[in-house]
Amino acid sequence: MARYVVERTYPDGLKVPLTAEGARLVRSVIDHNNQSGVHWLYSYVSEDHRISYDVYDGPNPDAIRKAAECNALPVDRITKVSVLSPYSYR
Repeated sequence: MARYVVERTYPDGLKVPLTAEGARLVRSVIDHNNQSGVHWLYSYVSEDHRISYDVYDGPNPDAIRKAAECNALPVDRITKVSVLSPYSYR
């Protein structure tokens, strides 16, 4: 499976509360992602919560777009990436 970074813009800011409601929301996203064969690994969120950079494993960008549509999430850009680590050069 390939790895992708998905850039998303939230004009009003991303709001995922650290509550039971937030947990239900995240579980729903994971369930929809599974239906499309993609796996959300983690995200980086800008300080103002308006941009997220989400790291996904998936078969292709179309599967990620399909999952985003099911989750009503924006997609600005999908970039296929690979890992470059300083620990690879020891």
